[in-house]
Amino acid sequence: MATTRRHLLVLMTLVCAVPLAGCVPTAPDTITRSSASLAPSPTASPKDATIPAPAASFRPGSSAAANKAWFDAANTRLFVANQSANGRAILDSLVAAGFDKASMQLTPDTTSIDGGVDSILFSVKIRDSCLLGQHGAGGYSSAVEPALKSGLCLIGKTRAIDW
Repeated sequence: MATTRRHLLVLMTLVCAVPLAGCVPTAPDTITRSSASLAPSPTASPKDATIPAPAASFRPGSSAAANKAWFDAANTRLFVANQSANGRAILDSLVAAGFDKASMQLTPDTTSIDGGVDSILFSVKIRDSCLLGQHGAGGYSSAVEPALKSGLCLIGKTRAIDW
């Protein structure tokens, strides 16, 4: 009787274990894209080549979403070269990349008592959408969002763009 139970236990273990034999966790698939420069790297590493990043280019007359890759490429290139870039440098870089200065907004570089700010927010309005960027100690981030009902992209105090 004990032998029968032992055989039954072994059989149950095999019945349960065999279907699970292939269920071993593996590392998640990763997609690596390099966007540190406006031009593709001539010597991309094999890791960067797994999924080629689309070549970013300025698309005048297209949507904000269509120009986000170019916006990110221009900003990333600036911040790699100058991590402490101020608002003027950011907007000048975007103008050099082809964006319309008249469509931009920017938060101040300093507080009302002349202290440093934690981050700078900037935007480019394209049609009814906004390319939004933020740069500070936490790095760079961006998004595409609908323009506000006011027709602007940023809420709160913005800096005059008078240069």
